[in-house]
Amino acid sequence: MSGPAPSVIIAVDGPLASGKGTIARALSARFNIPYLDTGALYRAVAVAMIDQGALPENVEAAERAARALDVALIDEVRVRTAGAGVAASVVSAHTPVRAALLDVQRRFAAQPGGAILDGRDIGTVICPDADAKLFVTASEETRARRRQAELARRGEDMSFEQVLDQLRQRDARDAGRASAPMVKAEDAVELDTTEMSVSEAVCAAFTLVKARLDPARPCTPC
Repeated sequence: MSGPAPSVIIAVDGPLASGKGTIARALSARFNIPYLDTGALYRAVAVAMIDQGALPENVEAAERAARALDVALIDEVRVRTAGAGVAASVVSAHTPVRAALLDVQRRFAAQPGGAILDGRDIGTVICPDADAKLFVTASEETRARRRQAELARRGEDMSFEQVLDQLRQRDARDAGRASAPMVKAEDAVELDTTEMSVSEAVCAAFTLVKARLDPARPCTPC
């Protein structure tokens, strides 16, 4: 089966631990299209503020950190900690921070050959004209278990109740912020991964995206 046409943009949105990152990376490999985890940008800003001793609620410090961000220097280990995630949720609600990182994301999406971006406002704000949009979700309990397992693999010991509480707080902040709240784009296809394995979720996502990109040609099952 051939891949999508050149300069295809795929937007993958959804809440924490829904599976959107795993799906976006798999689609990137399947279609051979560059991938950007936009959440890592906000986490990197949060880590920079932590290093500076600044509170994530400090809008001016957050904006300075965002404008000074070098994507090439993002520490993938540090940005994946629970602390970075909590701080990033606060930082990402600041309108000046989102404005500072907007161009970074759009430049990535505009590169020749297209791109796949995952986040919380890709299909609504960053790439509203994306060729295919997915909104990946799962139940709170499933997402909390996934997040707890991820943190455990990184050496962070948190109870299920702690993880679930943080997840609910983050969902509320992401959906309730004034600037670019997390919402499903009207033309996005929703994918609930609650009962799916990783391979099942990736297969379902590929089938949905391929149908959007080339509806005239049925997709062979994974």
